[in-house]
Amino acid sequence: MGNLAYKYLSINTGNTHMSPKPLQLQPLLKLCFASSIFLLLTLPGSKLLAGGLVSHNLEAASFFQIGVTRYNRHDLKDAEAAFRHALEFDPNIADARSYLGNILLQQNRWDLAIQEYEEAIKLNPKLSDAYYNIGFALQQKGDKEAAITAYRQALVANPQMATAQYNLAVLLDERGQHQEAIAAYQKATELDSNNVNATFNLAFAQQQEGFIDAAIASYQQALNLDPSNTLAYNNLGSLLILQGKADQAIKVYQQGIHQNPQNPSLYYNLGVTLYNQGDLKSANKYFKHAVRVYRKQGDTEQAGKVQQMVQQISTALNPPKKAKPSQKATPSANNSDNSTNNSVVVPVSTPEMPSK
Repeated sequence: MGNLAYKYLSINTGNTHMSPKPLQLQPLLKLCFASSIFLLLTLPGSKLLAGGLVSHNLEAASFFQIGVTRYNRHDLKDAEAAFRHALEFDPNIADARSYLGNILLQQNRWDLAIQEYEEAIKLNPKLSDAYYNIGFALQQKGDKEAAITAYRQALVANPQMATAQYNLAVLLDERGQHQEAIAAYQKATELDSNNVNATFNLAFAQQQEGFIDAAIASYQQALNLDPSNTLAYNNLGSLLILQGKADQAIKVYQQGIHQNPQNPSLYYNLGVTLYNQGDLKSANKYFKHAVRVYRKQGDTEQAGKVQQMVQQISTALNPPKKAKPSQKATPSANNSDNSTNNSVVVPVSTPEMPSK
């Protein structure tokens, strides 16, 4: 729906009774089951000034400090020249190699950046940032398997590196290794409790593996960190409905609408939930809101589909009056009144997992 890539989850609506005629809604009356994997790769950091003596060669140390100063001023060209001069006087300055890798990385020169980081690691195997940045470069190149290895190496060198833990989790998730991804996301949230993307992705991975209670708790935590996360409201609401907690789902959607009044999927999902609870009047109100926002956003196709539902529900709520017959008809025992079949059931399908 809208500009987001949604898949949908059908739910069992039960029998909803209305009079006088059954309301035939479109079979597309389903809950949004939205997802998003946030890939947030952290660029390499910088040191304001080198700590301690980087070289016993005074010329090398001087050029290195000039390089750091230029780098922090975002003067990458002169910084690169200064670092290379430093290495001419002393080729064993690991941090100079690492800084050159950072510069090349920011210029999208992935292979050259990796070469510099590898040279830095040869000089100092404990440079966790260099391993991490190799992982970053490899990921940009599309070599995800090698990137996973590099992130693991970074975490061996520095087990507290939250960004490496997070990026590792994302790659594992993309490869469908959800159990490993869950463990990595959990570790990432332990290292950085404010990482809302890690928390959201943890919830989604738990959802995929069928850990519904854990996913609900993680989505709630994601919303505590970011109350404007529309995807979390939609996913949380759908999971609560799967547990038969429609009343709680309604509150979740209402909270989402309060935070995101211009998000049509929240109005739509709330309308679906209320409809399935038999509250057609309230459902229609929220469907109308959804139509208005869809139209405002230029999504005329979805607005048209929901508008048809609005019209059908409105007809069911306010059926046209029948004209009085000129003569009273004698009832026949053989005549059946089909209007007594007032059940409306939305078809149930196997849940589809969202795509990334």
